[in-house]
Amino acid sequence: MATICNQARPATRRYILAPLTLLVALIFALPVLWMLAGSLRAPNEILSTLSPLGWRALVPSEIRLDAYMNLWHSGFLMAVLNSLIVALGTVAIGLVICALAAFALSAIPFPGQTAIFGIIVLSFMIPFDAVAIPLFRVFRAVDLHNTFLALILPGIGNGLAIFLLRQFFLGIPKQLVEAARIDGASLFKIFWYVYLPLSRPALISAGIILFMFQWQAYLWPLIIISDPSLRVGPVALAQFSNQFDFDLSQLFAGAMVLSVIPALLLLRFQRYFVGSLATSGIK
Repeated sequence: MATICNQARPATRRYILAPLTLLVALIFALPVLWMLAGSLRAPNEILSTLSPLGWRALVPSEIRLDAYMNLWHSGFLMAVLNSLIVALGTVAIGLVICALAAFALSAIPFPGQTAIFGIIVLSFMIPFDAVAIPLFRVFRAVDLHNTFLALILPGIGNGLAIFLLRQFFLGIPKQLVEAARIDGASLFKIFWYVYLPLSRPALISAGIILFMFQWQAYLWPLIIISDPSLRVGPVALAQFSNQFDFDLSQLFAGAMVLSVIPALLLLRFQRYFVGSLATSGIK
């Protein structure tokens, strides 16, 4: 009898949690569905469907692709391409810097190691807005404004990515490191042939963090870039509206385009991201 009861409890729990999970997912999906429906409507129909509120707010009576066509002619897709260049460049350079920093903080004992790690942890708790203006003056002084390099450099040393990689590196068995040292491997070879191959989930997670940091950046590209050909997606999206006029369907279409790319990225690498977060707190 006890065995039957124990088997029934997980089944009952599933029947209760499944509808609740579906309900929570639907609540989070409703704004996205409304935005998608709005991007396929005429601008004057978007707000009119909210009163009275009903299912018609999520189902357009007529599908129109005008907003997406206007994105093509407005140069918005070029701004999205610039965002991709900046985000991928940040991931490529940032992973190297963050992985080396995490390796030094986890595998190479040196004086002040704990203090430096504490400073890095505090660094990603400071809002970027607090340092944006002083950083802008530094970049102007060295004539780096209006360049892709100016957009990439602030994101390559991400404190959260270093923290995540360092915690993952601490979980790598020390026996492997000792065996490599006995074989005469240098520190760089230990990093390259021992740590990196075992850290694929953490590297992917750190790459996602670096990518998202740059993909959603707005304030820094706004103040450091004045050349229209170098503007990024969030800045271009904000310029669709002004004090006197805005096209809500075009804003929704642009927001959908900017949302699809990171959503696909997270869906593709979700299991690595969750797995690395779960194992990074072991030690």
